[in-house]
Amino acid sequence: MPDVRLNAADVAELAEMLQFLSEWLDRDPRRLSASLAQFVGHPAYGITQLREDLERFTFLLGGSDGEQLFGP
Repeated sequence: MPDVRLNAADVAELAEMLQFLSEWLDRDPRRLSASLAQFVGHPAYGITQLREDLERFTFLLGGSDGEQLFGP
């Protein structure tokens, strides 16, 4: 895998954007789930998987303590 370097400000901004998207998904999951299903076109990837991906990437960037992934 190639070595990718991001400066700390970009990492923080990316982590904040992922958290923003995750919180946005909480606002109206039924409507957003239907929209995502239509966009993706396959039932194997839904809002739950998207939220898990967002939480995992946020954790990997250091933007969370992983509680959402691993529990308290």
